[in-house]
Amino acid sequence: MTSIPEPPDILSPEFATDPYPAYRVLREHYPLLYHKGTGSYLLSRYEDVERAFREPVFSTDSYSWQLEPVHGGRTLPQMSGREHAVRRALVAPAFRGRELRETFLPLIERNARELIDGFRGADEVDLVARFATRLPINVIVDMLGLDRADHDRFHGWYTAVVAFISNLGQDPGIAAAGRRASRELAAYLHPVIQERRAAPGDDLLSRLCTAEVEGVRMNDRDITAFVSLLLSAGGETSDKALALIVRSLLAHPDQLAAVRTERSLIPAAFAETLRHTPPVQMIMRQPAEDVTLSGGTVPAGATVVCLIGAANRDPRRYARPDAFDLFRTDLDPGTAFSAAAQHVAFGLGRHFCVGALLARAEVETGVNQLLDAFPALRLASGSPPKEVGVFTRGPGQLWLRLGGEAG
Repeated sequence: MTSIPEPPDILSPEFATDPYPAYRVLREHYPLLYHKGTGSYLLSRYEDVERAFREPVFSTDSYSWQLEPVHGGRTLPQMSGREHAVRRALVAPAFRGRELRETFLPLIERNARELIDGFRGADEVDLVARFATRLPINVIVDMLGLDRADHDRFHGWYTAVVAFISNLGQDPGIAAAGRRASRELAAYLHPVIQERRAAPGDDLLSRLCTAEVEGVRMNDRDITAFVSLLLSAGGETSDKALALIVRSLLAHPDQLAAVRTERSLIPAAFAETLRHTPPVQMIMRQPAEDVTLSGGTVPAGATVVCLIGAANRDPRRYARPDAFDLFRTDLDPGTAFSAAAQHVAFGLGRHFCVGALLARAEVETGVNQLLDAFPALRLASGSPPKEVGVFTRGPGQLWLRLGGEAG
C-alpha cells in the first residue's frame, strides 16, 4: 500500500529551494489545504486557480492588508465593479496598441541598448544585476518622464516594495523598509505631480494627471499608488522573466538555436517561460461566500493562496508539464498576453495584468538585443543557476560568458 506524503510547508527551507516537488504533492493529495503558517487555504490545481481568478465570488479584498500599506492607497488589483472598470480605463491605453508601440517601445529599445553597451567587451556578466533587474525599472522611470539620474533611487524603492509584498514570514525589518520606501517615493512624486498638473507633457505621469473617464480623474494619492504598483508589479514580472527566459533557452540549446534562426519564436519562448517558471508564484483571493472546489470547501472571508507555479504544471492541463518546450501545442502564444491566456502567470479575467503587453515588449526587445550583441552567449558555469524566492521566484544571479561579440 502506498503511503500518502505529509502536506508540504510553503514556508520551509525545502520549499524555498525547490517548490515544484511540493506542488506535485499538493496537486495530487491536498488540492485544497489549510496552511497554518500563513492562515490561508492553498489551491494548486489549474481548474481551481482558474476559477479563483475568473469567478466574481472571489474578491481581492485581502489586498487591503497585503498591498495598500506599501502602495499608500488603493490600487487596481483591489478594486471591483465600476470603480475597477473606470480606473483601468484611465491607465490601460498607455500599455497597449499604438501608444505602446510608438511612444514607449523606443524607450525600451534605448534602455536595453544602453545597458548592453555598459558591459560590451567584458568576458562575463551577471545578467540579473546588470540587465534584468535594471531594464524594467529604467523603462518605467523614463515612461513617467522622471529624471534618468534617479534610476538607482527607483531601483532601491522597487526592491524594498517587492520585499514587503513577498514577506510571507512577516519579518518586521522587511515590513519597515517597505513602508519607508513608500513614504520616500510619495515625497518624491508629489511635487512632480503638481508640476505636471500645471504644465502637462507627453509622458505617462502627465497623462495620469490629466486623464478623465466618465467624469473621474485620479487624485495625487491614486497616482502615487499606481506608480508604486507599476514599479513592483511591472518591474518584478519583467525582471525575473528576462532572466528566466535567457536561462531556459541557454539550458535547451536546440530551442535556443531555433530562436536565433527565427526570432518570431521569442513570444512562444516567453509564453512557455511564464508557464514553466512563472516569476510570480502565488496570488491571493478571498471568497465572499462559501465555495466548493475540487478538494473541499473554502469558507467565506478566508484568504486563498492561488499557487500559480503549481497550476501551470498541472498534468491535467498540460502534456509533459515539467518540460520546457516552446513548441508545445497546448499553450497558444497568440493569446498568452491577453485575458484569454492558457496559463495563469498574469492572472485571468477582469484582473488580468494590465501591463502584460509592456512585459512582452521588454522581454522581446531584451532577448533580441542580447542575441544580436552576443551571438556566442552561453552559461558561464555550464549549468543553469537555481531559482530563489517563494512569493516571486527567479535566478538570484545569471553569470554568462559573452565571447564572440558581434559588430
